[in-house]
Amino acid sequence: MSYKHIPVMLNEVVHYLNCRPGKIYADCTLGGSGHASAILEKIVPDGILIGIDQDKDAIKNAKRILKPYELNIHLFHDNFVNLPKILSHLNIAAIDGILLDLGISLHHLESSGRGFSFRKDEPLDMRMNVESDTTAEELINTMDEESLAEIFYKYGEERRARKIARKIVMVRKKEKIKSSKHLAEIVCRAIPGKSSFNRRIHPATRVFMAVRIAVNRELDILNSFMETAVDLLKPEGRFCVLSFHSLEDRIVKKKIKLLEGKCICPPALPMCVCNKTRVVRSLSKKVLRPTEEEIAANPMARSAKLRAIEKL
Repeated sequence: MSYKHIPVMLNEVVHYLNCRPGKIYADCTLGGSGHASAILEKIVPDGILIGIDQDKDAIKNAKRILKPYELNIHLFHDNFVNLPKILSHLNIAAIDGILLDLGISLHHLESSGRGFSFRKDEPLDMRMNVESDTTAEELINTMDEESLAEIFYKYGEERRARKIARKIVMVRKKEKIKSSKHLAEIVCRAIPGKSSFNRRIHPATRVFMAVRIAVNRELDILNSFMETAVDLLKPEGRFCVLSFHSLEDRIVKKKIKLLEGKCICPPALPMCVCNKTRVVRSLSKKVLRPTEEEIAANPMARSAKLRAIEKL
């Protein structure tokens, strides 16, 4: 099985990571290995790339794609939150760069068979790591109405969360919801009249995103990783994060602000008491976005945001 994915903002990522020969970098979300290949081209012959992905398909693909660099890579089927343990296992104290690409790949949507897409009729799974416990089917069929609505609103920013949750609970009393197509149909039926077809995006888009985030605990893991990532860098080490929706970017932006030493005290306080210390500097004044040419060539890049920092 080929692993389909187009790396987003490839040139910008390689530039801001400052990839150089002999240095050590971690691609924490290998995906289709597009970013990893470009990084390796810059760091050979003596550089090291640590590649991590929680999807076994991505690791299998990486072994094939990155075979010419097999002496320069260490591949791990794991979650990026475990990077500190992985570095300890490799006896590496600190590294020169970290890449985190939070986007979902074309492979997951088109060929994984795990129900990530509302346009396909597949088992309702949505696990990035098929060895993890909770599936989307379990979540959809066991959570109470209030909890489902909270997930749809909190993670998907879906305004019709309660109506959709209510409809799901009604349907599952008669039959178990087992497929992505069935869930998408229920969401469409939950939104009355023509409103479901007057939106710029498919009415199930936000629900599917919310369920995927919940199943894979994506925001909790990102929050945890952002607390420790910079500690793993050498001085002048770089950290690049590609995010694809506002909830991810909000977490990244907030943490960077703290690391830059910007005051987080309530506005009502007459003076700063948080005593924040500057640990990093941002490498651009504003968040970086893909070019119009890249979006035209790869529509999945349209919502990408790149933030890049350097450890002081």
